[in-house]
Amino acid sequence: MTTELDEALLRSLTPNVLGILVRRGADFASAEDAVQEALIEAVRVWPGDRPDDPKGWLVTVAWRKFLGMARSDAARRRREDLVDDEPAPGPAPAVDDTLQLYFLCAHPSLTPSSAVALTLRAVGGLTTRQIAQAYLVPEATMAQRISRAKRTVSGVRFDQAGDVSTVLRVLYLVFNEGYSGDVDLAAEAIRLTRRLFASIDHPEVAGLLALMLLHHARRAARTAADGELVPLADQDRGVWDTRLIADGVEILQAALARDRLGEFQAQAAIAALHADARTAAETDWVQIVEWYDELARLTGSPVVRLNRAVAVGEADGPRAGLAALAELDDSLPRYAAVAAYLHERDGDLETAARLYGEAAGKAADLAERAHLTRQAARLRK
Repeated sequence: MTTELDEALLRSLTPNVLGILVRRGADFASAEDAVQEALIEAVRVWPGDRPDDPKGWLVTVAWRKFLGMARSDAARRRREDLVDDEPAPGPAPAVDDTLQLYFLCAHPSLTPSSAVALTLRAVGGLTTRQIAQAYLVPEATMAQRISRAKRTVSGVRFDQAGDVSTVLRVLYLVFNEGYSGDVDLAAEAIRLTRRLFASIDHPEVAGLLALMLLHHARRAARTAADGELVPLADQDRGVWDTRLIADGVEILQAALARDRLGEFQAQAAIAALHADARTAAETDWVQIVEWYDELARLTGSPVVRLNRAVAVGEADGPRAGLAALAELDDSLPRYAAVAAYLHERDGDLETAARLYGEAAGKAADLAERAHLTRQAARLRK
């Protein structure tokens, strides 16, 4: 077995092992530390002597690590009754506590950034260094963030019901980070969402997974060789991943058939309509506007209404899009970029160039800023 395959196996076993320790009586923070120590031991030992029961091996080693920490910490003497109660060696329990870990790591008492970091560590099995590299922060900073998050949830009962919508928002935050360092967070978010999809029967979990797959299918076409952003209308649809699109559409259709519409299903439906169009000109903008109407009803989000204005401009003409845009607050992120696009479509190139420049000045993402600057320069010529 290769080192890469061992790493994938370790990451897949991490939440199960952690869940078993918590159910045996370990607090979450200490259990997570013990599991990380066991993973380090596995990386050292397995290449030369891989166990027949990897999960059982990890549980045994992690439990011993936990007991060692309990013995050495005078402040935790209340757990001494556990020291003499080490379970006998043997196959690990078949219970999968992954779902409860999702809920715990997305606890409402955590900030979004802490919830994301803890999810990647406890459920995803990533190291602190990998997470820090992915988020472009110092490892010490990420270690402090994870440590605070673990302390926050340590007193939470493991059998409490969790909020699915909070878990989904955390996973969507991970997905939207995309890629940096040596960890592909978009792919990691899809992996974790697939695991959640296998653990819980919920249409919005299916909706989020479908949305991720449909967006990820277009990834290769989103940037040019020089790193320049490529707008959806200009993307080479021949490089879109048709397997991911088919998978996403199938999952979405099954979710929609249950008639329990949620925002992720509505977003996925919009993404599916874009994926279904063989060319940009064949996009069914009328139906996309209808889905944005549903999404706005579900969320009340002004950002959704901003995106709806673009769709209205495509379906009914730029004047209609500008009228829809005029109903919104012009301080919204990307408002100026949308206004620039619609004014360009309407033939007012001078206003469009000014607005593209204004939008570029407000863009936080460097690639987006460069794209908007080029659009302004193009029109000023």
